[in-house]
Amino acid sequence: METRRKIVTRILERILPEETAYAHCDIPCGIYDPHYAQLAAHTVIRMDTLIGELTEKGRGTPTEMDQYAHGIARYTEIKEKHAEICKHEVRILWGDYFKPDHAEAFPDLHDLVWKVMMLGSQSKQTTDLQVGEDLLDTVNRIAEIFWKTKNVTPVRTGSHYPTEREMVVPTAG
Repeated sequence: METRRKIVTRILERILPEETAYAHCDIPCGIYDPHYAQLAAHTVIRMDTLIGELTEKGRGTPTEMDQYAHGIARYTEIKEKHAEICKHEVRILWGDYFKPDHAEAFPDLHDLVWKVMMLGSQSKQTTDLQVGEDLLDTVNRIAEIFWKTKNVTPVRTGSHYPTEREMVVPTAG
């Protein structure tokens, strides 16, 4: 009997493989924050910077060329993943948090969200540091709007990340 269950289970697993579900939350949990989008945008900038540093060292011995190729591949993969994380997090804010009255109070909100989608895609297509800078700036502007909708004063502050760029955070108190 036990063997039969195992066989049936294996057959079902092949016919109906497991799928991983990815979601923030479609329940109105009220827990939203632009921080992950900002962090992802900082990562895009950092990876573009590291790719630029590798490019300067990309010629030389076979070992150096091998390190260069592996570095480019790794940094590019991380950059592309974080560009998509940034887009994903902003889509969550746009679809689940921001309401029509927010868009009315902040008429540039729709354009800013659209711009993050475009810049996130461009970030995956290029190593142009300016694209990453524009992505972070746009996400920071969305973060400012986000905190204002919560009646909290946002502040731009140094991030303490290797990018040395700003973050938008809520004021304490």
